[in-house]
Amino acid sequence: MKPADPTLAVAYTRVSTGKQTEEGVSLDAQKARIQSWAESHGYELRACEVDAGLSGGRADNRPALQRALDWACLEKGVLIVYSLSRLARSTRDALDIAERLHKAGANLVSLSESIDTTTAMGRFFFTVLAALAALERDLISERTSMAMRHKASRGEYTGGEAPFGWMLNGDTLTIHPDEQRTIGMIRFMRERGDGPASIARQLNAEHVPCCRGRAWHAKSVARVLSREGKSA
Repeated sequence: MKPADPTLAVAYTRVSTGKQTEEGVSLDAQKARIQSWAESHGYELRACEVDAGLSGGRADNRPALQRALDWACLEKGVLIVYSLSRLARSTRDALDIAERLHKAGANLVSLSESIDTTTAMGRFFFTVLAALAALERDLISERTSMAMRHKASRGEYTGGEAPFGWMLNGDTLTIHPDEQRTIGMIRFMRERGDGPASIARQLNAEHVPCCRGRAWHAKSVARVLSREGKSA
């Protein structure tokens, strides 16, 4: 395994607009700041990779970033950027890049945020960012679930195929009369002791349509019973 050499570094700069690319101001400013920092901190800057006129989209769609990451990981060196906004479009993307570097024994420095994962404080900062990103994902999931439950309580459609016994009318689920009668038959047969497989055979023998014209099976009967609060 190649030992880490903390003095080796690669710079990555990016601008997203054609005007910035033509003028080169932002690129030059980023590179100058990175070179100044590297010299004052004892780093040997081996290369400066540039994505000109590219947005901060997915890392694998930015060739210069991929070259910089590949180099840093191979040399176990340091990737230096002017700011995290030049590196990634979201905290999650930046964390993924930092994790890739970490697994390879490389590090990340972002000048604007004073992030340096070669230090304990820098690593701690990224741990906090990871926790905040996880919290954000959980909160989004929680809010989505609450919204779906609220819509369901109002009889509004929450996505996916309408359950058997119901049909979609705009954004609202309304009763499907024929299928509700079938549900009544299923409940009656279950209450008299018939199992899902037996119920399915009887429904098929009577040519009672299942959802979308499919044949009845034990699992489809069990799903109906489960939604109706009846054990299968």
